[in-house]
This record gives sequence, structure tokens and C-alpha cells, in this order.
Amino acid sequence: MEVGKEEKEEKEKEEEVELIIAEKPQAAMHIAYALADIVPVKRDIKGVPYYEVIHSDKKIIVACAVGHLFNLAQKEKRGAWPIFDVEWQPSYFRKDTAYIKKYADALSLLSRKATKFVVACDYDIEGELIGLNVIRFICKQQDARRMRFSTLTKKDLQDSYKNMLPTVDWPLAYAGETRHYLDYYWGVNLSRVLMSAIKKAGAFKILSIGRVQGPALALVVDKEKAIAEFKPVPYWQISLTVSNHYEVEAKYPKNIFTKEEAVQFNQLKGKEGKAKTEKKQIILIPLPPFDLTTLQIEAYRFYGLHPAQTLQILQNLYLAGLISYPRTSSQKLPPAIGYRKIFEKLNAIFPSLTKLVSREKPIEGKKSDPAHPAVFPTGEKPFKLGKVEKQIYELIVRRFLACFGTNALIENKIIRIYVEEKEFLVKGSKILERGWLDIYKAKISEHELPDIEGKIIVKDVKIDEEETQPPNRYNPASLVAELAKRNLGTKGTRALIVDTLYKRNYIKEGQIIATLLGIRIAETLHKNCPLILDEKLTRKFEKEMDAIQTSKKGKQEQERILKEAKEVLQKICVQLKNKEGSIGKELAEAYSKSREPLELCECPKCKKGELRVIKSKKSGKRFLGCSNYPKCSNSYPLPQYGLIKKADKLCECGFPLLLLIRKHKKPWQFCFNPNCIKKKSEEK
Repeated sequence: MEVGKEEKEEKEKEEEVELIIAEKPQAAMHIAYALADIVPVKRDIKGVPYYEVIHSDKKIIVACAVGHLFNLAQKEKRGAWPIFDVEWQPSYFRKDTAYIKKYADALSLLSRKATKFVVACDYDIEGELIGLNVIRFICKQQDARRMRFSTLTKKDLQDSYKNMLPTVDWPLAYAGETRHYLDYYWGVNLSRVLMSAIKKAGAFKILSIGRVQGPALALVVDKEKAIAEFKPVPYWQISLTVSNHYEVEAKYPKNIFTKEEAVQFNQLKGKEGKAKTEKKQIILIPLPPFDLTTLQIEAYRFYGLHPAQTLQILQNLYLAGLISYPRTSSQKLPPAIGYRKIFEKLNAIFPSLTKLVSREKPIEGKKSDPAHPAVFPTGEKPFKLGKVEKQIYELIVRRFLACFGTNALIENKIIRIYVEEKEFLVKGSKILERGWLDIYKAKISEHELPDIEGKIIVKDVKIDEEETQPPNRYNPASLVAELAKRNLGTKGTRALIVDTLYKRNYIKEGQIIATLLGIRIAETLHKNCPLILDEKLTRKFEKEMDAIQTSKKGKQEQERILKEAKEVLQKICVQLKNKEGSIGKELAEAYSKSREPLELCECPKCKKGELRVIKSKKSGKRFLGCSNYPKCSNSYPLPQYGLIKKADKLCECGFPLLLLIRKHKKPWQFCFNPNCIKKKSEEK
């Protein structure tokens, strides 16, 4: 009996197959090669790759999704309104995501062979939800084990497999699911109200508004109004040219707001005064490592990349195994990542930088993230990186290494000039020890000054008339930073929110301008239902969803939050429906006025008109044409599909670059000049 029992158990053990589910094909490949005792066998089902792996005499299949395989959708197309009766449905039901079906089918076939299941998607609320939906809807399982990792390096993946959670991270999954429900409720219901209203007013325009999109639009529109309402006030700045052995220009530290007071400073010309030089040495410690938002800000500052572009590049670098998981709010680098091992690997790629590393422990910031550390390079050698990918990769490397660099030493100098009881200042700085500044570029400009002491003579007085300036506009990166500061959206969605505002033509330009359509939508919603734009309400739900991640009653909390959200949204929808006529009329009028062609630059041929995007009435094709037509018939061809915007950059040939944005593709910068010297050299 015992022998038979042992044989049965051995046979069952031999038949056990473990299915590991990754989020993307590249991640599946890394996991397979990390766990395989021998080279894994790559197979495919109708072009969908998967890997057969032997790990410690155990058979493992590593397969993948391609992001979300399921999305929320209305159960009954003609159900009650507002729409709350929703369910998870396969994403491939939509035409633009039909390719997803083959991945779902492959996972379904592979799950039939499996006896154990492991979720190995990205460890955040989105990844947890992606994995959970595959487990429950495709694999027909109630739970699975969970691998958690921050890089796709062999060691991290092996450690993650060895130290798996026994279950899905349910609090994280409930938080992710709750967020999807709220975003669907808000986005679909409110957007349909706007679309219905403008349609009844005789116009058609794809409009959207959402839980975070509304407050984000309000921020831009409020800024636009503050700039429009700003009334400049004249003031005068006074500076003196003084000399003894040296000559310097000293400024009066206060602005003068009456011309009468300003001209009185002319009396100081030729007067004697005294000078005193003060020096102070400042220790400048390294900047903390990158969290996602700071990285997006720096990528925009250095390279003009929009946050959504940066996020896509970071995702590519992560899947290539070159950096850690980028969707993090942490500014911490725990010892567990293995500083020295990373230094050793980077030394083969960046020897001139790694030799400047001196600290045992890195400088860190205040922000933390329970799921992932700050963004850091893994040290793996990069291959075939494009120009922009290489720039972002090296930016991360430099920031990481700079955290281990020595302090910089700055000497700040102030020369105080005293003339007839008035004080004037000259400020300068000098870098005494560069330290970490040799690794990472910081915003420090040197202005060396001589030491001036004792008697001086005023050689000249300069009175400059200026005007107070309106508030600075947001740029894409600073708007993402503002959303983060106000706790609106998540680190992974803020860039997409800003991108949506551009695509809907609610905002435009690099220094963001609210369009007439964007302004009118915000004004209409503020007048008829201000709750839609209320960031306090959005922030309240954000905090409650964040709390789910650490709650032991995730399901109950989810149900409570969704019940409250439905009650609030029900009131909002009733308010909007009751005023649908006036809302539609206002939006239709704004849309009609906003349909003016996109003006790009002065026409290089006639110098009188503006080049703008025009659609041919005959062929339906779009092109760049001169606004001075028919006097000027200058025109240039354009790509026919995708959204075209100004890129806020000039080509080497002097023409403005354009940005083409298409679904599921990276934004493409291009020059429309057919005689562009750079374009011709690249073609050769």
C-alpha cells in the first residue's frame, strides 16, 4: 500500500505545472531566463510567445498578457442612466484592441495544463489588477501566489520567486479595482452628458471629462484667467556703477513704484560711499534619487520631453532590464538593491563617472513608496538605444551615481555698497569644490566677483523702467508636478491626463494655454455643476483609495467608497441633465469658434501670412497652407492620420518641428520642409 501511495504522489508531482503570468512579453522572457536551470524552450501559440522552464526539477510555463486584457463595460447597452451596472469584459471587444484576443486565448490554453498559478505582473495597483483579472476570468482560479520585484535582473527575479507571497496582494488589487470603477463611473457618465448636450445643440465633437481630468482642466483655466485679468504695474529698478580698484554694478534691493522717487537716485552720481565684502561657504549635498515625477520634470528641462513621452521611454528601459520600475514615488535607495554590484557593472560603461563615487550610503529624499525604491540603473549593458532613450538612461545613471558623490562647496559673495544711507548689493558665487556636480548638472551659475572694501565712487546711475509680470504658465512637466503636489491622480496616470487635455484640444502649446473650448467647458461646468471640477472631492476619493492598500477590510472599503461615489455622481448627473439645453448651446458655440486652423509660423514664401493646417474640401486630405491664400498658394504635405501639434522646437534648417501623435505609437517629431538639409543627410 505504501509503495503504491508513493508512486501515485510521485506521478502527481511529475504532472504538476506552474503557470507564471507576466504583464508584457519582454518581462516574461526575463523571468524565464532568470529561473531556468537550463536554457528555456521558447514556444508560441498563434504568434504569442511563452516559455517552458525547468527550475529545481519543477516544470514552469512563463506566459504573458499585454497590459489590461479586461476593461469595465456596461452590462446592458440600454440600461438605466447614469450607468453603474458594469462588469469586466474582454478588452478585445473593441476594434482598436482586437489583437489582444490571441494573448487571452493563449493564456486560456496554457492555464488548462497548469496546477499552480503565479502572478508576476508589475507590482502596483494596475499590475495587481491585470494579474487578478487573468487569474479569475481566464484561469478560473480564486487566488494565486505573487512575485514582487523592482527590476528584471536575474537576481531580483530569483529572489522574488523564492520569497513569493502566498496570495495575490488583495488590498492592492481592491485599490486598483476601485479606482477603475470610479474612473469609469465619472468618465463615461459625465462625458456622455457633454456629448449628448453638444449633439442636441447641432454639433458633434468628442468631449470628455473625468474625475481627475476636470480638476486638472480647472487648474489650467484658472491660470489662464489670472493671466488675462493681470494688470501690469510699472516699477523702476535702480543700479549704480561704482569703482575703487575694480568696477562693479550694484543693484538697489527694492523696486521703486513712483517715477518721482526713482529719478532722485540720479543725485548719487559722483558721490562717495563705502564697500564691504561678505563671504559665506555653502555645502551643497547631492540631489536625491529620482521618483517618477521629478524624473519627468528633469526630462522636460533637459530635453523638452512631454511627461507621457518620458513615461513610455522609461517603460522601454525597464522592460529591457536597464532600470528599476519607474512608476514610483520613492526617493529612497535601500541597501538591498546592491550598490557595489551596480557600481561594478556601471564601471564598465561609465568609468569616468563611477570613479567619482565616494559615499558608502546614498543621499536620499523624504518621499517613500512601499512597493518600489527610487528609479535606479541596474548596471546591465545597454544595446541599440535610440538617441532619446540613451539620453534618459544616462540621466538616470548620473542622478544615481551623484547620490554617492561628495558634497560640492560653493562660496557665495555679497558686496554691500553704502551711499548716503542707501544700501546697494552685488551678488556672486564661485564653486570651490565641484564634487557631485561633475556627475550631474545642477542649476548653478558661477559669477565671480573681486573683493571690494573701503571707499568707492559712484560713476553712473542707471534707472530701468519695468512692469510686473503675470503668473507663469504651466508646462506639461510642471502641470504633472502640480497634480502630484495636490494629490490628484496617480504617479502613472498624471502624464496621461495632461496628454488627454491636449488631444481633446482643451489646452495647447508647450507653455500651456487653455483653448477657447477648454475655457468654455470649465466655465460651463463651474456654473452648472462645480463639483465636477472640485479637487477637494477628487482628493478625498484619492485618499480613501490609498487607504485601501493598507486595510484589512479591502472589499468592505471598496463597497463603501463605490456607494458614496454613486450617490455623489447621481446628483451631478441630475443637475447636468436638467440644464442640458443651455450646456449644449454654450459648448457648441465654443466648439464652432475653436475650429480655426492651427497656425504654426510665418509663411517662408510671402512673409505675410501664417502657415496653418488646412483640410482640402475636394480630396479631404490635410496639408499646410498659407493664410494669405489666394495671394499666396504656398503649401506643404502632411501625414494624414494622427493629431498634429507644434513641438516648440526648431529644426536645424530653421523650420518649426511638428509633433505627430497616434494611438499605440510613440510621438514623432518631424520637419515639414521638403528641402531640409538635415532630412536629406539622414536619408543618405
